Amino acid sequence: MQALLEENRSRIRAIIRKMTGSYNEDLEQEVCLKVWANRERYTEEGKFKAFISLLTANICRDYFRAGVFKTTALSVSADSVGEVVDERRSQEEIADTKLRQKIILKAVDSLPAKMRDIVVYYEFEEMSYEEIAARLKISVGTVKSRLFTARNILSEKLSYLKGD
Repeated sequence: MQALLEENRSRIRAIIRKMTGSYNEDLEQEVCLKVWANRERYTEEGKFKAFISLLTANICRDYFRAGVFKTTALSVSADSVGEVVDERRSQEEIADTKLRQKIILKAVDSLPAKMRDIVVYYEFEEMSYEEIAARLKISVGTVKSRLFTARNILSEKLSYLKGD
C-alpha cells in the first residue's frame, strides 16, 4: 500500500493544489491516513489512481465544508511594515481564492449525481471522455451531453462570480 501511495503522491498534491489553491500538507496526510486505515477493506475493482483521486477530492470538499481555513499569522516589525502590507494583500487574495473555490465546489456538489460525477472525473481527475464513458458504462456522447449541461447549470449558478 505504501508503494501505491508513493506512486500517486504527485497526483494527490496536484488535486489538493487544484481544489484549494495551494499545497496543504495536512490534507495530503489525511488522504494517506484514510488509505492506510482502510487498507484491509480496499478491493481492487478499478484503478488505484482513480480511487485515490476521488478520495483526495472528497477530503478537499470536506475541508471546505468544515470551514477549516487556516490563516498564517503576520509578524510586524518596524523594518517590515511594507512587506506586511504586501503579505496581507496576498493573504486576502488567497482567502478570496479559497472562498471562490468553496462556492464553486458547493455548486458542483449541488448538481444531480450523474452530472456531478462527470464533472469531477473530467475537471478534477482529468479523465478523458472515453475513460469516463468506460467507467460509468455510458456512451461518449452521453458524457459530452451531461458535461455540457452541467457546465451550463454551473455557469448560471456562478454567473455572479464573473464580476461583469
